[in-house]
Amino acid sequence: MFLYIPRWVPVVAYMLFLISCVLCASQALEGRAKRSSAVKQSLTYVWPLPEEFTSGEETLSVDPGLTLTVDGNGGDSVIVRAAFERCRGIVFKNSGKFSSLLRKLRERISVYDINKLKIIVHSDNEELQLGVDESYSLLVPKAGEVTIEANTVYGALRGLETFSQLCTFDYTTKTVQIYKAPWSIQDKPRFAYRGLLLDTSRHYLPIDVIKQIIESMSYAKLNVLHWHIIDEQSFPLEVPTYPNLWKGSYTKWERYTVEDANEIVNFAKMRGINVMAEVDVPGHAESWGAGYSELWPSPSCREPLDVSKEFTFDVISGLLTDLRKIFPFELFHLGGDEVNTDCWNNTPHVNKWLQDHNMTTKDAYQYFVLKAQEIAVSKNWTPVNWEETFNTFPSKLHPQTVVHNWLGPGVCPKAVAKGFRCIYSNQGVWYLDHLDVPWDMVYAAEPLEDIDEASQQKLVLGGEVCMWGETADSSNVLQTIWPRAAAAAERLWSPKDTNPKNFSSTALHRLQNFRCILNRRGVPAAPVTNFYARTASIGPGSCYEQ
Repeated sequence: MFLYIPRWVPVVAYMLFLISCVLCASQALEGRAKRSSAVKQSLTYVWPLPEEFTSGEETLSVDPGLTLTVDGNGGDSVIVRAAFERCRGIVFKNSGKFSSLLRKLRERISVYDINKLKIIVHSDNEELQLGVDESYSLLVPKAGEVTIEANTVYGALRGLETFSQLCTFDYTTKTVQIYKAPWSIQDKPRFAYRGLLLDTSRHYLPIDVIKQIIESMSYAKLNVLHWHIIDEQSFPLEVPTYPNLWKGSYTKWERYTVEDANEIVNFAKMRGINVMAEVDVPGHAESWGAGYSELWPSPSCREPLDVSKEFTFDVISGLLTDLRKIFPFELFHLGGDEVNTDCWNNTPHVNKWLQDHNMTTKDAYQYFVLKAQEIAVSKNWTPVNWEETFNTFPSKLHPQTVVHNWLGPGVCPKAVAKGFRCIYSNQGVWYLDHLDVPWDMVYAAEPLEDIDEASQQKLVLGGEVCMWGETADSSNVLQTIWPRAAAAAERLWSPKDTNPKNFSSTALHRLQNFRCILNRRGVPAAPVTNFYARTASIGPGSCYEQ
């Protein structure tokens, strides 16, 4: 029997099929959106995530006239009071737009839940060195007085940063609010050393730019600025004992005076950040010879520095003597990487010196590094060297040497196995000038990888992300640093198991939020998910989705 089917029926059926597909897809997207929204609402938007915390379901308003009370031996510190004023400026930035008359009117008709912040600091010792206690507790009650308690002023600074991130401006009520209160936070860093390397030789960075970078570091609780001041391209720093050294600067307007350097160190200390200076020798030092050409093996062979002359080590000693007056941090970086010793072999007087001392160029490299270490130790510094020194002559290094990893994985396990301390900076994941390294690779990196013994894990001081300056200057350095540096900052501060293995559904939302916080605070952090770091937004959209 033949069944007649009108021609329009398949068309209608197909249209119904398409509609059902669209509805299914729409429902799936809606379900995903709801799940995503649920994930977002359940997250704690503090970066880096605290070690331990509990929260509630209340929303509290914060008085724009928030007052500070202090207690303990160190509560009245200038460092604490200055940090509170910075915190107020951040938290109440929008509230400050109201006229004083309107503000008074609002205060009369409004009752704020939080009107006081009490900071208790038990110690009055303000020395800032490696391993200083940065722990704190933060209690936000349902009403009344927020309390930050810390053993040192630097713990109090970290607590204030967390408090500032809990505070959010509500544009409807035009008040600052704290969500998910009450809060109880017990927090401390996972690693003592949480650094950012800044290269000011490849491109000069003005003082105000360096200060902005230091300020932004404090938002992510980083605590060491590794200042790679000098390299083969330029020597911008004033050295009073050898005043011609800074003739190696690009121009006479691209220099740092002793006063500038002191200003940077003091500015950083007020934010709980140490400054570790680096003088990279014997390689990466061609610029030294612009002021003292005798430091070059020859005019046509300009680095490594001339190992055969005592004058070379006199200059290093004078330089380190001057820098010791500026940089109080116990660690000093002596470089020691990428030393091509062909120049020594190819220069007659250096070659003769090698023969007279029965040395190969490899021996001379060791001799130079060890002599520089000896000078640094005599100035009461702990030497830090790039990993090539450890890879080449580990048994000869000063026992206090800190080995700085950069070439790849596997160095810190070898270093700590021999009793050395180590800083992790694997270039494959923590070199910020590698623009094709996405945030999740930065976040997933683990400084303790392949180190299982607790005694050896303690020798890993921490790590740092490195902002090498060949392709970064004042126009783009902050966009290159942030937000990827924040991914490493959480790895260095928060417990190892902060986020599950599938952290893209949790850490990503939180990092996007932190990027927006940076933007609101005037830090031009780039979008999180662009394939190439520091690339501008490719179209319209929310800060929280880019």
